[in-house]
Amino acid sequence: MWRCALPPLLRYPSVDELGAQAAALVARHPQDARLRRVGTSRAGTPLWLLSVGHGSRQALVVAGPHANEPVGGATVLRLAERVLADPRLSEGADATWNLLLCLDPDGSRRNEGWLSGPYSLGRYFRNFFRPGFLEQPEWLPDGAAGARLPETRALLAVQDELRPFLQCSLHGVDVGGGFVELTHDLPGLARRVAHTAARLAVPRELGPYDTLYWPSLGPAVYRIPPPRPGDLAAAITEAAVESTWYHPHRYGTVTAVVEAPMWGVAGVEDGTPPADADAFLRTVSHTLRHDTRVLERLLARIRPFVPGGAEAGGLSRAGLEPGGLARTGGPVPPSTVPGARPGTLVVSDAARLLAPVDDYLLVCPGLADAWDPDVDTGAARPLPPLGTAHLAALRIAGRRLALRTAGLLYQVVVTSGHDQADVLPELDRLIDQWCADYRDGCGARWISVARQVEYQSRVVLSAFELAHRHAPVRSRSGEPGWGTETVVPMHRE
Repeated sequence: MWRCALPPLLRYPSVDELGAQAAALVARHPQDARLRRVGTSRAGTPLWLLSVGHGSRQALVVAGPHANEPVGGATVLRLAERVLADPRLSEGADATWNLLLCLDPDGSRRNEGWLSGPYSLGRYFRNFFRPGFLEQPEWLPDGAAGARLPETRALLAVQDELRPFLQCSLHGVDVGGGFVELTHDLPGLARRVAHTAARLAVPRELGPYDTLYWPSLGPAVYRIPPPRPGDLAAAITEAAVESTWYHPHRYGTVTAVVEAPMWGVAGVEDGTPPADADAFLRTVSHTLRHDTRVLERLLARIRPFVPGGAEAGGLSRAGLEPGGLARTGGPVPPSTVPGARPGTLVVSDAARLLAPVDDYLLVCPGLADAWDPDVDTGAARPLPPLGTAHLAALRIAGRRLALRTAGLLYQVVVTSGHDQADVLPELDRLIDQWCADYRDGCGARWISVARQVEYQSRVVLSAFELAHRHAPVRSRSGEPGWGTETVVPMHRE
């Protein structure tokens, strides 16, 4: 394992800070590092690729694919510093590291209300944002040729240009433990993940709910199944839809999805057999159904006050029209909205906030039924045998869906400046109650940003070393016109 002493991180960097710090790094190392723009987001934010080294073997690391998971941005900066400090990672490995600073900068900006701390569960969920399922740039529900988001098209172009031997997609688990998902096995990775997690006191998630049907390649390491056609709502819960994880498969690329937790829960790595799995599952599924009904009633009270709210359904392609996703900002005066009724919550991006609400409420009943031992869903695949770690993960997942939904509804109302539906007191109570369950019932404990980044960095370096052993030599440099373009910090463009 490569080691390099670097200063600790106290907080997550913002989108602008990522660009500024990457530009400063390039200015300090102009011969070995380069920053280039590889695309533009829906709102016009540049997508920056930081490349370090001149080797023929390309490694691609993608940060910020999910807007509420900021650890990846800090990790790519840490990786760049390590590669520059240790020639074995670039020159000695004949490798170039290509680090995409943030794949969804627009969504990431929406999370900056909690990004700088202090870090509490209530503050996180009250400022939580993650776009609807069809607005997430790693998804390819219509295949690569049908990719609609400019962020997605930019990533596909980078993959086709570089043909990397390794792609790492950097994700974060809000509550739970760390784990890795692979498109190809990397023998030895599970042992290294275990060592890293133990050294840094990061729990490993031994049964994430979205990997229930996936092959295990070792504790906390899972094999991503090849994409298959099917119902989109079902694919959401099983993550088997076509994605940018599998797109470079044709080049022999190994993709590693590296999940690092923000709040760790020891129960997700409990390998003991459960005392009564069926009773636990009944409680989890009944709780999810109850919470879903409560949230549906609150949404029904809010929606009449939101212009276009009735048309803001999730899993809808209407939200993917050009320009439809770039609207951010504060309230719009009612006089500027034709037909707005007095007292209406006129929020410029209310539809964008409601799209993931509808998505979550769509999948919750199906999940509750799938987890309930008393419900026969007619599914071809019943639940596999579940250990205590699986049950802890399912409890966390059900609570996560409810809290995310409540946090998004909270923002719809708060952003408007008016609580015409009189729902804020109940939303505040629910968020506080459910966060207390995470903290007191599940034992969720904050993991410092420095430890999150160190864990994720070490796992990426382990995957790099193992994948590099079998990587073919490539002639592509991935760096046309090295050093000929002016570096422009993201925050100044």
